Amino acid sequence: MANELFLIPFLTGLCLAILLPLLGAYLRLRDEWLAALAYSHVAAAGALLALVGGFVPAVGGVAAAALAGAGKRLFAGRLSGGASYALLLLGGWAVAVLLAANQPMAERLGHALFDGQLYFAGPAQLWLAAAGGLLSLIVLRRLAKNLLLAHVYPDFFRIRGLRAWPTQSGFDLLAALCLALATMNLGVMGAFALVFIPPWLAFRRARNWRAGLWLTLLIGVFGYVLAFGIALGLDQPFGPVLALLLIVIGLVIA
Repeated sequence: MANELFLIPFLTGLCLAILLPLLGAYLRLRDEWLAALAYSHVAAAGALLALVGGFVPAVGGVAAAALAGAGKRLFAGRLSGGASYALLLLGGWAVAVLLAANQPMAERLGHALFDGQLYFAGPAQLWLAAAGGLLSLIVLRRLAKNLLLAHVYPDFFRIRGLRAWPTQSGFDLLAALCLALATMNLGVMGAFALVFIPPWLAFRRARNWRAGLWLTLLIGVFGYVLAFGIALGLDQPFGPVLALLLIVIGLVIA
């Protein structure tokens, strides 16, 4: 780990392992955990579209996810039961697979986006993950109070004459950008594993919200560090090792 070749990818993933479980706790609070998969697939499709169009893939992925997060509120009232996220997931997956199948230059990037490319993270990815993660945590902290109020007291904003949509839309956009950033490094399923499993376990075991956030963070960081060490020691892809390890932890705790 003292070698920069492995240290930079480890620190890049660690920043995301701190951010994603906390983000996932609020997604689970709002019963929107499917959004993690949806935004990741949209980001992958956007990155491949950008590559085919001659642009930077990361920019395309972030832009596509941001557009999905900002536009999701337009259809949320007409589509219930998480249907909007399911449609985004299917659309992103279909576009990504078709591009990978018909564009040779997109095939390798497509595999990397779905399987994860953390080992190839460089200083630019590290600084982006660190700065983006810190900014996202600050924004999430500012939104946290209103997100909790909207869930526990759904009539609070109406009674006070306040608008709830800025908080909700802001969180949707934040979630989309964070998942796009994570997809570019951890892959679609690696990011989803960190968003879904730690909050799922914390919601089953924690006594209150604050304890749940700490437990979510602990499980996410512990699982990431252990998975990185195992994957590196056995020379295996990181994403599948992370997913299997979190599944085992999940079965033991649950």
